[in-house]
Amino acid sequence: MSHNSFGHLFRFTTWGESHGLALGCVVDGCPPNLAISEAEIQSYLDKRKPGQSKFTTQRREADAVKVLSGVLPQEDGTFLTTGMPISMMIENTDQRSKDYSDIAKRYRPGHADFTYDAKYGIRDYRGGGRSSARETAARVAAGAIARKVIDGVTIKAGLVQMGPHKIDRERVDWETVNDNPFFCPDPIMAKEWEAYLDGIRKAGSSVGAVIEVVASGVPAGWGAPIYAKLDQDLASAMMSINAVKGVEIGNGFEAAAITGEENADEIRMGDDGKPVFLSNKSGGVLGGISSGQDVVVRFAVKPTSSILTPRQSIDSDGQEVDVMTKGRHDPCVGIRAVPIGEAMMACVLADHMLRHRGQNG
Repeated sequence: MSHNSFGHLFRFTTWGESHGLALGCVVDGCPPNLAISEAEIQSYLDKRKPGQSKFTTQRREADAVKVLSGVLPQEDGTFLTTGMPISMMIENTDQRSKDYSDIAKRYRPGHADFTYDAKYGIRDYRGGGRSSARETAARVAAGAIARKVIDGVTIKAGLVQMGPHKIDRERVDWETVNDNPFFCPDPIMAKEWEAYLDGIRKAGSSVGAVIEVVASGVPAGWGAPIYAKLDQDLASAMMSINAVKGVEIGNGFEAAAITGEENADEIRMGDDGKPVFLSNKSGGVLGGISSGQDVVVRFAVKPTSSILTPRQSIDSDGQEVDVMTKGRHDPCVGIRAVPIGEAMMACVLADHMLRHRGQNG
């Protein structure tokens, strides 16, 4: 009943705490004979790791991954998956648990401190334990394995809104997402965000964001009509990411404001004899099953709850207190959620690819 696993045929379990010795994951269900290397896994972890700019937490973690099992080393330094559980570990090297001593008994507003105490009767106050976004490093490692399973599918993601400031869709260039510290596909808006977030950071405050994840090359047919809808599992995956408070597929909540004529993705036959959709408001999923179009998911991340402005709260003795969170925190946690969203998309698609193959051959 601990609920630390995600997926069905492609399944991963994460373990470890923010200020423990290490964290990691065990991936089960990965097919055999897939070639991968630690360097390839590390390239995805490097996108998520802290301390890469002044706009993320200054905790210094190498996030160096070690593959412990489930692979057979090759002469060229790569691995082949064996079909056995793949265990990966990432050591914690820059914990500062003393930063959290003041809130050992105090509940930080917006955090999981109160609910963890209510459920378990104990909590790891050092960085939040399992409630910390540090756990997501293990998901990114699992996502690297998942990408090998769905070879031929490409996944990209970026920040499309920070606070009230949205990108201009006319300027979107996905090739530029790695050219700025926000993974923003709008180079002009990325420049404007720098001054905006710098002001938020210097004030000791935080701000929310919206991340868009797009998977291209997903064939028609993945998913199921009722209790294993592809969009249902994608929503669950994105909602499981720390600080996420909303998920939409395709045009999402915009669909509530338009007519059926506007919302329908019309279809015609292409010159190659294959169907062509004239729009993609469905986000590549119809009736819980992929349509062959790009699968498009967006999720909203709340502002980081750890801020320097005192907030009213209580402690575990029931006393009213004011809490100001010290330590090193992201002024916009949505930035580092971009590679996490990519990883969860990859894990869901890998799971559904194997389920589809299991049912339909």
